[in-house]
Amino acid sequence: MAAPRRRGRVPAALLIPAGLGLIFLVLPLAGLVLRAPWTTLPQRLTEPGALTALRLSVQTATLATVLCLLLGVPLAWLLARVEFPGRRLVRALVTVPLVLPPVVGGVALLLVFGRRGLLGGWLDATFGVTLPFTTAGVVLAESFVAMPFLVIAVEGALRAADHRYEEAAATLGAGRWTTFTHVTLPLVAPGLAAGAVLCWARALGEFGATITFAGNYPGRTQTMPLAVYLALETDLESAIVLSLVLLAVSVGILVALRDRWMAGP
Repeated sequence: MAAPRRRGRVPAALLIPAGLGLIFLVLPLAGLVLRAPWTTLPQRLTEPGALTALRLSVQTATLATVLCLLLGVPLAWLLARVEFPGRRLVRALVTVPLVLPPVVGGVALLLVFGRRGLLGGWLDATFGVTLPFTTAGVVLAESFVAMPFLVIAVEGALRAADHRYEEAAATLGAGRWTTFTHVTLPLVAPGLAAGAVLCWARALGEFGATITFAGNYPGRTQTMPLAVYLALETDLESAIVLSLVLLAVSVGILVALRDRWMAGP
């Protein structure tokens, strides 16, 4: 039986900066809640502009998550299960959007998918497809910044999964695709779900790459973060209300994932 951990006095040299750090993180959120126009909150939430931005945000974040699942899960499996030259470099490239300024990501997307971009010109000339400043462009921008969250979560789950179940399925005659869909995916389902939720939340809050690549057109590319940015210039209370919606979503995500990411003794 393990001995209980001793709980001694907390040194003031650690307690004071820890408390200041907590205040620094919580105080802006508390200010947002305290300054919220609670009496007119229902009315402001039902304004056409707010509803349109919210609906567009949910739709594009969901589509971006689906795209990330289709592309990110195979990529995570490749990084976790296949040895190939340059795997570390590929993993590093996958995580670049995590540290890359979103505006830079938007510029990079323009250089590739813009009308004069590496692929955008060909898409426009061959299929008549234009991605910048469209709803599809929003989905693309959100997918670019959100996919690393999914890949990292799924790769970690794949590395932690017990390979013996997959080996047993192969021994019983199951093909690779059957093993992947009926054994591997159920094994990593919690990690996959957590990664998908984090991916969706990151896509919902994306701003920099979206406004650079897709613009800020109401009803077409103006998502909730962009609506907050625009409302700050004309109506502070509307900006606070929209920010509260995003804050509520963020808290909800943390609550949903608390058992996986916030487990404690």
